Amino acid sequence: MLKIGIHGSTGRMGRMIIENLEEDLEANAAVLHAIETFSFAPPKEAIITDTVTALCEHSDVIIDFTLPVGTEALLEAAIKSPRPLVVGTTGLSEHQQNLLKEAATQMPILYSTNMSLGVAVLNRLVELASKSLREFDIEIVEQHHRYKKDAPSGTAMTLGEHAARGRGLELNEVRVSGRNGMIGERTKDEIAIMALRGGDIVGRHTVGFYNDGEFIEMNHTATSRNTFAKGAIRAAKWIVNQENGLYHISDCLGLN
Repeated sequence: MLKIGIHGSTGRMGRMIIENLEEDLEANAAVLHAIETFSFAPPKEAIITDTVTALCEHSDVIIDFTLPVGTEALLEAAIKSPRPLVVGTTGLSEHQQNLLKEAATQMPILYSTNMSLGVAVLNRLVELASKSLREFDIEIVEQHHRYKKDAPSGTAMTLGEHAARGRGLELNEVRVSGRNGMIGERTKDEIAIMALRGGDIVGRHTVGFYNDGEFIEMNHTATSRNTFAKGAIRAAKWIVNQENGLYHISDCLGLN
């Protein structure tokens, strides 16, 4: 029986992962880390811990959907007690990303800003289109619910990285995150990533390639967080059999 730890078990994604695990408790046991009161009844069979250290000790693999500071605490604990990790937290700082890479030398870690198959394929398509349509302007728009804290979304940033990679560019050198006033004409290489927030939108990402006389838009819309929960569980079952290193959801799905 695989003991799957959930870091961020009281949040919306944590609850969705727990619900999916409950359907498969014969094969998986849940280990829940909780620093807040549950707004729902956790599974009776679950082990509940109140420290990240205890979560590492009791889990065979850990899924993390928290805030960057929570992921940082998990990585620091996991370095002392290595466990396979699946990290879906977005908005990581440069320090936290470096900590992620350091931890991956001691354990297998799958880090992805989006756990869905559709977005994994979209990343590939965007890189191909960017390389093939070099004269087209690239604009990315992401939409999420009013409660999302980071902007642009990690998924939008990853899409932007693939778009930049297709043209041999560095995203941080060409990214535009807003336009206002007399800013002049659009530059050739810039890649714009804009964020919209409102309502209960689970997630919608549009990557547009615009040229004179024609344009192409690629869209991915998530209609349920269950997509991400199922993807994270699938990733957890996969990562436990991998060697130390940093992996992406595309590795899990066999897209590489």
